[in-house]
Amino acid sequence: MSKKKKINPDSPNLLYFFGRPFSPLYSGLMVARQTLYQKNFFKRHKVSVPVISVGNLTLGGTGKTPMVIYLARLLNQKKIAVVSRGYRGKARGAVNVVSDGHKVLLDANQAGDEPNLMASSLPGVAVLTGSKRINPARYGVEQLGAELVILDDGFQHMSLQRDVDIVLFRVDTFMGNNRVFPGGDMREPLAALRRANCFVLTCVDDVNKAKADAIQQALEKKFPATPVFQASYEAVGLVPANGDVVPVGSFSCGAFCGLASPHHFRKSLEQIGLDVVFFKGFADHHLYSKKELQRVAKLAQQAGATALVTTEKDMVKLAAAQINLPLYALRMEMMMAPGFADFIEARLASVAE
Repeated sequence: MSKKKKINPDSPNLLYFFGRPFSPLYSGLMVARQTLYQKNFFKRHKVSVPVISVGNLTLGGTGKTPMVIYLARLLNQKKIAVVSRGYRGKARGAVNVVSDGHKVLLDANQAGDEPNLMASSLPGVAVLTGSKRINPARYGVEQLGAELVILDDGFQHMSLQRDVDIVLFRVDTFMGNNRVFPGGDMREPLAALRRANCFVLTCVDDVNKAKADAIQQALEKKFPATPVFQASYEAVGLVPANGDVVPVGSFSCGAFCGLASPHHFRKSLEQIGLDVVFFKGFADHHLYSKKELQRVAKLAQQAGATALVTTEKDMVKLAAAQINLPLYALRMEMMMAPGFADFIEARLASVAE
């Protein structure tokens, strides 16, 4: 007789099952909100420089932070301010200067892990947070001289006008169960994608390339005026808490992360040849305690690991970690399909005319 499987109360599928009756209500509210913005019943603020928004339609990680970093490097001939909500950061000012473009001023605890990671990864780029993103956007332009604003996680933040709206989809999960929250993964109904200027399918690899191509064809058929691009990730190396990048080798490691989809991180490690003998996933943006880290290290050692590997997003919170194994972050860089850079340059040129 097979063992009866227990119901996991934290399972998204279970939560979505109970939330499904409320999806039409939430969907209707999001449609009404969009209409009120489009008809100017809700005020839309504007800054005097171009704004690029990076966002998604679904809950969970789709690669917004790597895309923001990619764009900032692509357009580095301009003075750039990255504006983020600063999720889970303790800084509560109207404008929180994570980096002024010269120095990182707020740690991950104050700024939030993703803004701190962007600030650390982008020398010369200002990174600012604030719940009303018009405030840090204006500060970046008026006080720091930004010539371009990149809005992180901005697709649903319609109160700040933008000139380029980029919407990301992770290939392996795409639109989840195709239902609107709280009955599914979608933040808004599918029709909201008409606001987008382009779509980017992220995490494309040899295994899911056929699926990515099929999704691209479906999007192009549904939204023929909106270009679709594919993006993959390339492992650059391993980064210790305080040190330079070292090449990726082949060794037995323990791994952990605080991501919306932790299994994707494990997949990345295995694809670059690491032998993952122990793995632990935590909730997205997890704040690690000393006890948790020591337990992870102990279990990894017992499994035969010679080092621990985590994400760069997690590593910014672990500079003072004291554990018995070497600790590295896997550095991945986004690789865009040909044509994307030309598309962005053309959009910005049309704004300047």
